[in-house]
Parts: sequence; structure tokens; C-alpha cells
Amino acid sequence: MKESSVWLITGAGSGIGLQIAKAALAEGNKVIATGRDANKVSKAIDDTSSNLLVIQMDVTNLDEINTGVNSAIAKFGAIDVLVNNAGNFYAGFFEELSQNQVERQIATNLFGPMNVTRAVLPFMRKNRSGHIISISSTAALVGYELCSAYAASKFGLEGWMESLQIEVAPFGIHTTIVEPGFFRTNLLEPSSTIWSELQLDDYTDRLATLRPFWESMNGTQGGDPAKLAAALLKITKESTPPKRWMAGADSIAEAERKAKELLEQANAYRELSSSLSYE
Repeated sequence: MKESSVWLITGAGSGIGLQIAKAALAEGNKVIATGRDANKVSKAIDDTSSNLLVIQMDVTNLDEINTGVNSAIAKFGAIDVLVNNAGNFYAGFFEELSQNQVERQIATNLFGPMNVTRAVLPFMRKNRSGHIISISSTAALVGYELCSAYAASKFGLEGWMESLQIEVAPFGIHTTIVEPGFFRTNLLEPSSTIWSELQLDDYTDRLATLRPFWESMNGTQGGDPAKLAAALLKITKESTPPKRWMAGADSIAEAERKAKELLEQANAYRELSSSLSYE
């Protein structure tokens, strides 16, 4: 990684994206900070240096993405690091989430990063360098109640990123999946969490217990987004950055739990699973 790099960060108006933008600027990098509300992004970052370009970019809007990426290239000449951070949370039991809600969840959390990456990749390929970072979640490792749509989007994100890594490595482009645990961001705030539209009697009691628990976590999560941002900048300076980085002790614990579960399931049916070849 160059001493000074050009970063494009989606969802840079709050939370992890905001902290990454601030940290990158503090180290002398050039930053294209994007969000659905450019004024909100500008106010949040509060930096008037020529190293910052704020752009309105809804990751589901192809016109805004292409215009924004072209503006970034026109100003800075390259995009060295792409951080796919923009996202939201459609919370609820699967049967109580409408099909439209599920599609919007995947449109933002999976198709959004795909859209932005597709626009940025030609410039990275031309330069034979670059680093694509996608902010995932522990919900891409294990499923949780009320997270079926969110987990689907994040599981999909990781499958795409793992495959993309193999495809773009020959061009000198690195990829990193970041799996944060619970960090004190706005993901659980009303502006980012959308609850299920439907109501089914069989789920009423469980929702009455679980929804207050999720809502009570807002603002009390243990992870510090500023520390995550600082650590991520260190990772981007490595000659071979990790393909997957678990951010937070809780994320490591969930990864270890999933790895143990996979091994147990493989071993439980090893003989049967290994008996399926043609004789």
C-alpha cells in the first residue's frame, strides 16, 4: 500500500464508516466519503481539507454510483481502497418480513456492495492494484433470531467476496471481509433498523421478549468503532492483508463456535457422507 492512498467509503455519515473516513484522513490519505445524504456526511466528518470529497451515493442507485466514482477519479486519479460499509437491518421473524422487505435488505447489503465494486474494479484492474474491503457481520457466520433477512444478505456477501478474491487476485487486487461483533454504531437505531411489516399470532410472545432486548442494546454495544477503524488502517498497510478479519473478541468467539459446530457435524455423518461415490 502506498504511503498516501485514495479511499472510497460508503455509508460514511455515521458509525464504522465515519470512523474509517476520519482515521484515513488523519493519516494523510485522500477520502471519497459517500452516503445517501451528502450534507449529513459533510457535517459528521467536519473536515474542509482538499483531501476530502463528499458525494451523494445510494448504493442501490446505479446512476449515483457511476457519477460518484467518475467524480472521484476526476479529482484524485485513482481509487486504491474501497470500503463497502453502507447497510441497514430489517429485523423480524422470516414469516413476518414481507417479500418486499427481504428484497430491500438484500438490495442494500448485498447488491449495494456489488454495484459499487463493479464500478470501481475497472480502475483497480487498470492500475493492477487495489484493496476491496466489505463490512460483514457475525451474522454471516451464525444465524440469530430476528436476523433471517439480514443474515441472508451477509452470508451472500461473504460468498461473493470469497469468490471475488480468487477472480481479482491476478490483477494485484486484495480483498478483506470484516466481521464485526457488536459495535456501538447506529445499526440498531430506528433510522437503520426496520421492523417486520406482518404480525402472526404464533410469534407474538417471542417478539414481545426479543424486540426489547435488541432495542436495549442500542448505544450499549461494547465495541468501539474508532478502534476498529484504526486497526483496519493497520491491516491495509500489510503486504498480504487478511482475506477475513474478525473484529472483536465476541466475533472470534462466534467464529470458534461455528468452526466447532461444523467439525462436529462433519464427523457425526462422516461414514455416510463418504459413501456416496460411484463404485
